[in-house]
Amino acid sequence: MSFERIGIVGSGIMGSGIAEVSARSGAEVLLHDVDAGRAKAALERIGRSLQRAVDAGKLAAEVAEAARGRLTATDDLGALADRELVIEAIVEEESAKLEVFAALDDLLGEEAIVTSNTSSIPIMKLAMATDRRDRIAGLHFFNPVPVLHLVELVPSLLTSDETSGRLRAFAEDQLGKHVIVSHDRAGFIVNALLIPYILAAIRMLESGFASAADIDAGMVRGAAHPMGPLALADLIGLDTTQAVANSMYEEFKEPLFAPPPLLARMVDAGLLGRKAGRGFLTYDR
Repeated sequence: MSFERIGIVGSGIMGSGIAEVSARSGAEVLLHDVDAGRAKAALERIGRSLQRAVDAGKLAAEVAEAARGRLTATDDLGALADRELVIEAIVEEESAKLEVFAALDDLLGEEAIVTSNTSSIPIMKLAMATDRRDRIAGLHFFNPVPVLHLVELVPSLLTSDETSGRLRAFAEDQLGKHVIVSHDRAGFIVNALLIPYILAAIRMLESGFASAADIDAGMVRGAAHPMGPLALADLIGLDTTQAVANSMYEEFKEPLFAPPPLLARMVDAGLLGRKAGRGFLTYDR
């Protein structure tokens, strides 16, 4: 039931993390990005991540070296034609994902499975861009992928039981993750709970109710959370947080899912969190 040839579309933080754990599992991994420079930088990022794991005593040096040898990168989407499984992990924009799913459908073999790492976009919408609707599902990882053990498996109404079973076995047995299964609703399980919490913290800051430091300290020291909601939003990325909130609001029309104006202005300003060096907090890039 394992997959030996895996393709990852998107070489950002999530795509790189998924590529790393897939290569660690013994699969041959091809990482795609439309920009060859970004694809090369992603391989270097993965190499540094593997070395940190070795230095921390969490990974044997020979295992890390073998994983590096199973990783290659390309800017040619056609190079993924022989993949058994492709995981899309590009920007959280529905139109961009639809374009990738349609292109992959034309490229891949009949039996290949295509999944999305989307945080919120309904899988059925992505499946309808293809002729393999029974072999499309959501496979949502969490950042940092090599550290966090959760994966959300999101079948659509048309995903076959065989596809769901293979993907569950892949995530659990091949990658060693813990799988939870969600119905195909915007936000799935985790973000349907998490995003309203983060948006509430942003509204609290926006209204002047409390400072960012005190909001985060309240949840870390008072509720035993490992990270405050504003620091967590910075880690996720404020653009991703906004995109997930917009997707959930579009589906459910619940006011608590609507992004606060402060969040929108920060995204407009490019203050996207850790990856930009500044969000609700400031970071050393």
